[in-house]
Amino acid sequence: MSSIKVECVVKAHNEIGEGPVWEEKDATLLYVDIYGPSISRWNSLTKETERMSTETYVGCVVPRSSGGYVIGEGTRFAAVDWEKRSITTITHVDTEKSNTRFNDGKVDPAGRFFAGTMAVEVRPTELERKQGSLYALQPDHSVVKHLDQTGGICELPPYMANRRMVYRLKEDEGIPDGMCIDAEGKLWVACYNGGRVICIDPQTGTRLQTVQLPVAKITSCCFGGKNYSDLYITSATKGMDEEALAKQPEAGSIFKVTGLGVKGIPSYSFSG
Repeated sequence: MSSIKVECVVKAHNEIGEGPVWEEKDATLLYVDIYGPSISRWNSLTKETERMSTETYVGCVVPRSSGGYVIGEGTRFAAVDWEKRSITTITHVDTEKSNTRFNDGKVDPAGRFFAGTMAVEVRPTELERKQGSLYALQPDHSVVKHLDQTGGICELPPYMANRRMVYRLKEDEGIPDGMCIDAEGKLWVACYNGGRVICIDPQTGTRLQTVQLPVAKITSCCFGGKNYSDLYITSATKGMDEEALAKQPEAGSIFKVTGLGVKGIPSYSFSG
């Protein structure tokens, strides 16, 4: 295995950087700052970052096969025209609740956009429990609710039915946050308040690798770059005071890890 290198590629102070997605066509990294609230595109060739503000908390963003992006913002799915810097509502969810927002989301192989909601935090990691739901935006723009924490499971697709615990994080590893899989089916998990990303074999429950970062609040990760051999990692600053920020000046930044000896797989685009 080659030597592992961690590099800060976007020096920023995102409150909650999240949802990184690699865009192969343009060699760009797409991500959000939930509390920014904003969507950003970092060009790995020019090293420049473009940013677009959103109206309220934006939990996730995914490419759209017909062009542009789709976001989970507030409690709505919405289409983004990046060139025009415009956002258009597709549909609303959680209409019976007043204190929720979209959090993370990804597109499945069928081109459906799965995204979950959660209660809006009162303070970092302090929120009303069991308020979230899991939705899937279909290609025809209809929405299926798969899980409602206030009322149980609604309808799960077959590949989500056999749930099981694959790994329990150790105390110093923090809280499991965003994650991705590599070409061999291994899980790469961002450890919030753990300052690391860990690689887990979901078949055996074994931790295979640990990547230490210079910041504590690691939020998510994705593979990208040439041959998808680089791991991109987002982080957060929310809840950190001046003393903590002085000790972790790169908190809220975007990191790139090379030399892992593994490759990821391309993300899917929303097909609607």
